[in-house]
Amino acid sequence: MTEFILNGIAWGGYIGIFLLMALENIIPPIPSEVIMGLGGMAVARGDMAMVPLVLWGTAGTTAGNYVWYHIGRHVGYVRFRPFVERHGRWLTMEWEDVEKLHRFFVHHGGWVVFVFRFMPTFRTMVSLPAGMARMPRWRFLIATAGGSAIWNTILAAAGLYLDRRFQELDRYVGPLAIALTVAIVVFYIYRVVTWRPRAG
Repeated sequence: MTEFILNGIAWGGYIGIFLLMALENIIPPIPSEVIMGLGGMAVARGDMAMVPLVLWGTAGTTAGNYVWYHIGRHVGYVRFRPFVERHGRWLTMEWEDVEKLHRFFVHHGGWVVFVFRFMPTFRTMVSLPAGMARMPRWRFLIATAGGSAIWNTILAAAGLYLDRRFQELDRYVGPLAIALTVAIVVFYIYRVVTWRPRAG
């Protein structure tokens, strides 16, 4: 994965950063932490500049998330009712839960999208319900770009600071990402096993 990202950056420069960050938000297993971290290292070597790196990375993040937002907005949440009612156990929710989530996003979606930009996995997933709740595009784009710019700056700055210690960083990031994924899977299995529909 690291080799793929390095090749993408070497091939496309800032455009490569944009494409990789967009792809990371469409296909989450590609880690933005490594993309922007490597970008920060390129800044340390003089191959890139920090401001364009963060701007292109943020543009890619916003573009990738907008894909999921657009899908959610196009499909809408009402069309999911038969699916939710049929597969409630595997979703660990009922239609009433979906309606509550929808109302929550209508009133508080902006800050939720902003805060979730700092959370692995959830920063991509949150775009779908935002679209389903028909959050205004301008609000979604501002919240996404604002949160992403801060997070990408932190990641790039870390890469700039660590520079040649990246192999040491990669040694810890990989297992941490795996542990987080396992924790999410275990929590989901627990939810499925213990989930019960509401009476009536």
